[in-house]
Amino acid sequence: MIDIHCHILPGIDDGAKDMVEALALINLAVEDGVKRIVVTPHLHLGRFDNHLPVIESSFSALQQEVDKANISVELAYAAEVRLDSEILSLLASQKLPLYGRYNNQQFMLLEFPHSHIPAGSDILVKHLLKKNITPVIAHPERNRDLLKSPTKIKTFVDLGCWFQVTASSITGGFGEECQALALHYIEQDLIQIIASDAHNLKRRPPMLSAARSKITELFGEDKAQQLFYDNPYNITASLFER
Repeated sequence: MIDIHCHILPGIDDGAKDMVEALALINLAVEDGVKRIVVTPHLHLGRFDNHLPVIESSFSALQQEVDKANISVELAYAAEVRLDSEILSLLASQKLPLYGRYNNQQFMLLEFPHSHIPAGSDILVKHLLKKNITPVIAHPERNRDLLKSPTKIKTFVDLGCWFQVTASSITGGFGEECQALALHYIEQDLIQIIASDAHNLKRRPPMLSAARSKITELFGEDKAQQLFYDNPYNITASLFER
């Protein structure tokens, strides 16, 4: 499996507190069957100003410690970018950490506020798409607007966005409503990726295997392979070539 949404870089957002916890999270992911990890710290302007140089520095330190510990995993980095009009200027200055290239598109992990979908979100998405950047919208099943009105996702489906569900939503970790919406969207073939969105060892660990088993049971092995490996691999493969 490949995990392309997790908060493992130590000390730069609300994920791993320090290097010890970061290494413990990576070890746990590997034990669970993860072979590649793309770390995605929050880039939330005014709260977590994790521009590209900040992430690069933190990632370099983590990679060194992983190598020292001889942990068998491939690592790369991107960011979970909070919706904000200023991300366009970061993009222009090449300070926006993105996923890789696939089918002549660059991909970006984009986060809406949990409470709602802001007015004008579709306009910003259109700007990104004009620049050949396909947003991968994180955890739609946990967004309150979509929980109230699931069909609101259609605006972004029609624009060509991808969507990533949290693994623990599949297994009920975020409650029955989030679980039901996640499975409903997967049944409608709207979801391209399942990832851990791991933050810590106790409440939000980097575990994918239980969710993969559930998806295999409900939708078959081909769908599980697509969500946990094929699609994550395709849009991040170029990150591992550097």
